[in-house]
Amino acid sequence: MNAVTGNLPPLSNRFVTDLPGDPDSVNRTRQVNHSCYSLVTPRKFPEASLLAWSHELGTELGFSPDTLGTERFKSYVSGNELLPGLQPYALCYGGHQFGHWAGQLGDGRAINLGEIVSPAGQHQILQLKGAGPTPYSRTADGLAVMRSSVREFLCSEAMHHLGVPTTRALSLVSTGETVLRDMFYDGNAELEPGAIVCRVAPSFLRFGSYEIFSARNEHATLKQLVDFTLTRDFPQLGQPNRDSYLAWFNEVCQRTASLMVHWMRVGFVHGVMNTDNMSILGLTIDYGPYGWVENYDPNWTPNTTDAEGRRYRFGNQPHIALWNLVQLANAIYPLVNTAEPLEQALTGYKTAYEMQWLQMMRHKLGLQRADAQDPQLIEQLFECFRLVETDMTLFYRALADIDFTPEDTLDLDSVPSILRAAWYTEGSSEAQKHLLQWLQDYSARLLKEKDPHYIRRALMNRTNPLYVPRNWLVQLAIDEIQQSGSTTKLNELMNVLKHPYNQQDGKQHLAAKRPEWARQRAGCSMLSCSS
Repeated sequence: MNAVTGNLPPLSNRFVTDLPGDPDSVNRTRQVNHSCYSLVTPRKFPEASLLAWSHELGTELGFSPDTLGTERFKSYVSGNELLPGLQPYALCYGGHQFGHWAGQLGDGRAINLGEIVSPAGQHQILQLKGAGPTPYSRTADGLAVMRSSVREFLCSEAMHHLGVPTTRALSLVSTGETVLRDMFYDGNAELEPGAIVCRVAPSFLRFGSYEIFSARNEHATLKQLVDFTLTRDFPQLGQPNRDSYLAWFNEVCQRTASLMVHWMRVGFVHGVMNTDNMSILGLTIDYGPYGWVENYDPNWTPNTTDAEGRRYRFGNQPHIALWNLVQLANAIYPLVNTAEPLEQALTGYKTAYEMQWLQMMRHKLGLQRADAQDPQLIEQLFECFRLVETDMTLFYRALADIDFTPEDTLDLDSVPSILRAAWYTEGSSEAQKHLLQWLQDYSARLLKEKDPHYIRRALMNRTNPLYVPRNWLVQLAIDEIQQSGSTTKLNELMNVLKHPYNQQDGKQHLAAKRPEWARQRAGCSMLSCSS
């Protein structure tokens, strides 16, 4: 690369050159047919400022350390200057939202800059969220507010370090402008600071990318997109044909099953699992009104829009993923013209999820060997959680610290204080009795493992994080940025979340229960889709 652009990774416009695009070049809201994308250009933000970036991701992508954090880097990740040779575009897709077909949706506030090739040979797409309108913006402005952008930036990188498949976030930029938003959809719109997140993923295609063309009977375009997906993202499945289409769908089912297990493991609730928010690669994508289960509650949803039906509640996520996969199966049916192998893949999803979930739960409890009574033991623990508000994250970490011995199966007569510390309220006598009985059963189960305590503890602490981006901690970081422009709390959280499974000196406050003031506060308990 030359001295003007700096040391940048190789760049590509493969999506634009290989797939049919929108012939209309005017950036106006419209229905876009027979096209996988529309060409767009990000807005300019003269007052943009760089708030934070992921040095780790930047170097993985191939940006030189000298480039990261510079004015030129800020220009690239704000959209003020395009990476040389790239042609930005917005994706066309549809989706089922809250169980109903919504028609064309598309990248209403996301602009894909193009594709880069990392030093490891991985193809990654850079995408700006909040950089201006596209033909898919409908009645919106294509912008994003600071609060949602901070949440996406932090959580994307946190999920990566937690070992959860996810899109990544390269940078967080303040646009220097305000955005009008009605946060609670109650008619009280306010001006909020605007921001842009530069998101990174091998692909931003989602289930709805295929649904839109099937719904419109644009089967030629559907085939082109599926063939492109196989060639670029699933080359191991061979040349595009009916057999590889079916193998691809099965692979998507398997990846989605694994993703759901990860979400349930760490207590993540997506909040808006519409089919347009389901990644074809099995990644966590589109961080909107997400949340983290603090007191264990399978019926909890962080999304105010979902408060009544609770369709996307924590415990329902695996079922919704299956429902979404059914919609994808319907979408690609015209390419295979047979239902049985698609149904087999869907059955394979259920089998894979159940098996992986049970194994995951065993590991959360430090169990390495299977026992027929494990499902009952797990359900009894969940009943303990239902009887008294229990911080899921802290409970499992505390359980790992207890060294059960054979004598404990006879001598347990009170709930250990280390476990009581994970309660949000004092447990009733029934709750305490139930947990004591469970501890007796768990202690007996550990005797079958015959592993020393340090082995169990290591397994549990590899499975159960100590630090997660708790809703209230992220809100405090947002408050600080919006009130003073300081990123101290944001950077502290980012650094700690790079090692979420390791105890870190002086960071106990980032592994604490939700304070009472955060129980009902907006941003800490529930959020809307408004951003």
